[in-house]
Amino acid sequence: MLSVKLIFEVLIRGLVTKIESKDYYVLTDSNKSFRCTLRGKFKKDFALKKNKLYLTDIVAVGDLVDFDINKDGSGVIYKVEERKNYLSRKAPRIKGASYRGERLEQIIASNIDQALILCSIKEPAFNNRTLDRFLVAAESAHIDSIIVINKSDLGTENQIERWIKLYENIGYKIISTSIVTKSGLDELSKLLLKKKTVLLGQSGVGKSSILNIIYPNLDLKVGNISDYSGKGTHTTVTSVMIPFSDNTFIIDTPGVREIDPYGIKKEDLGHYFIEFNKYLVNCKFNTCIHDHEPECSVVNAVEKGEISEVRYDSYLRLLNTIETDLFY
Repeated sequence: MLSVKLIFEVLIRGLVTKIESKDYYVLTDSNKSFRCTLRGKFKKDFALKKNKLYLTDIVAVGDLVDFDINKDGSGVIYKVEERKNYLSRKAPRIKGASYRGERLEQIIASNIDQALILCSIKEPAFNNRTLDRFLVAAESAHIDSIIVINKSDLGTENQIERWIKLYENIGYKIISTSIVTKSGLDELSKLLLKKKTVLLGQSGVGKSSILNIIYPNLDLKVGNISDYSGKGTHTTVTSVMIPFSDNTFIIDTPGVREIDPYGIKKEDLGHYFIEFNKYLVNCKFNTCIHDHEPECSVVNAVEKGEISEVRYDSYLRLLNTIETDLFY
């Protein structure tokens, strides 16, 4: 996957695992990490995106980059390879929207094999609306999702089975876990093997505890990483890619407690609620937003019980947060 090239000087390829201020930490296939900076030409890049949306992140955690090695052992990134995908969100308003229709995109991580979305049945209580926001963000980035309901020992079987049945019927992989009973952890460990997995979830759902149990021999203070960006600000995403054995990587996203999916129009949102897909073509209007329009096939499916009212409620809540002036 990673290679060393010889031209006139040593040029190395590696994965960006951490970003601190203007420093980029790049891991090579020899498991050596280099602290790198960006070559000057990158600093003036400000990529124009479609529909007046702009990209703020030149390099992201998970990027495959080429870099030169300086005499002091540091590196200079001169090329970022094309991303196969990336997970992003609308940047907070403190960084965006200087005029009507403009909004900035903030990349969370790139080149992801799957998203692991962790919830807990209690402490904190299961929040399906937050889960659905994460699912929409992953779907819009063409990233497969695995849902984990942690702390299953705190809930009743009926409580847990309700949510498992709902999301399994939609088509998602969902498992319940407990660090007390150790249930589900072996299955989860197998799902992570030889994958780059971005870890998403609210504070307190047990992300750090699960990783510590799955990888008990790794000398890593996962809790410290999860608290990395807890400095009273919600404007910065500080993702960290943790390398494990067998080409297994976990991308922790401590700055992402919720997500405001980026670049989605109202008329397109339904495509990312995957159970809507077979109904969309039957709506009377091709710009139907499945809310108030006549002869809406999605609304009819909800009324017939073919689409969950709980999921449709999540859809409407998310629909109402999409800004009408984002595109014009």
